[in-house]
Amino acid sequence: MQTVALGRSGPEVSVLGLGCMGMSPGVYGLADETESIATLRAAVEAGITLIDTGDFYGMGHNEMLIRRALEGMPRAQLVYSVKFGALRGPDGAWLGNDCRPAAVKNFLAYSLRRLGTDYVDIYRPARLDPAVPIEETVGAVAELVRAGYVRHIGLSEVGAATLKRAAAVHPICDLQIEYSLMSRGIEASILPTARMLGIAITAYGVLSRGLLSGRVPASDSKGDIRLVRMPRFAPGNLQKNLNLVDTLAQIGKEKGATAAQLAIAWARSRGHDIVPVIGARRRAQLSESLGALDLALAADDLARIDAVVSPALTAGARYDPAQMAHLDSEARH
Repeated sequence: MQTVALGRSGPEVSVLGLGCMGMSPGVYGLADETESIATLRAAVEAGITLIDTGDFYGMGHNEMLIRRALEGMPRAQLVYSVKFGALRGPDGAWLGNDCRPAAVKNFLAYSLRRLGTDYVDIYRPARLDPAVPIEETVGAVAELVRAGYVRHIGLSEVGAATLKRAAAVHPICDLQIEYSLMSRGIEASILPTARMLGIAITAYGVLSRGLLSGRVPASDSKGDIRLVRMPRFAPGNLQKNLNLVDTLAQIGKEKGATAAQLAIAWARSRGHDIVPVIGARRRAQLSESLGALDLALAADDLARIDAVVSPALTAGARYDPAQMAHLDSEARH
């Protein structure tokens, strides 16, 4: 497994990360805990070191699952990236964000216990809290860095202006943000700003929530947020998008690769400072994603891929209007 430094100030990580959100129920429907644990262990055994989670994934379930799966493995070989701040109700409802300094420290105390570790490698607010200046939130995490509970500070889904303000308080190692063939909004100002500041991109949604793999939830799936919160999966939009994926798959056949592998390889081709975080929930998906690391795309391959799948050709936004309103990365500054 190749590794790369995560930004100018961050740790050395595998060139592919594992995002664990889907391993907890309530996001993409039901989750198979036994298979999730097996997938986590297989990922680490394959050399993946970057493990991404959030304290609100399954209301703590995700962190406890990671602890069960990876207990006994050398802690120094793992890079835990944890998001905080998103509030949940007992019914699973989303209740906003809380990034006050006292809340930040409280959230970390619980995460350390659930993960069974003395420190978190990268700690980041899941979303910008409009009621709390980013300087205060980053300052609170910086105190945790000085105390030894956190090693590095990351951000998630913030715009270029917020990146600059945060980096003025403390070095930021990476920005976690959606980036894929279908979602390239970061290229206008966020990515250039991150590069100027020495901040890496940990790209989630590289497969556009599974869409670019051609595997989509059944229309009657229960508890799958893609069907209710993501317009790309809405009737009418879905078939248009799957038609794009079919064309991508044809290019993949010529290369001996799947559409998903092309999408991952495309993301990696955008720069050494971009680390795809794949949301594999099963070992078969993990194996397919790892296969993308051996896929070399020439300039003409990339041009053909760009011609068949792009934001301009994609039907539907990545989130519904209510969720888009919470994204500082989508705001017009």
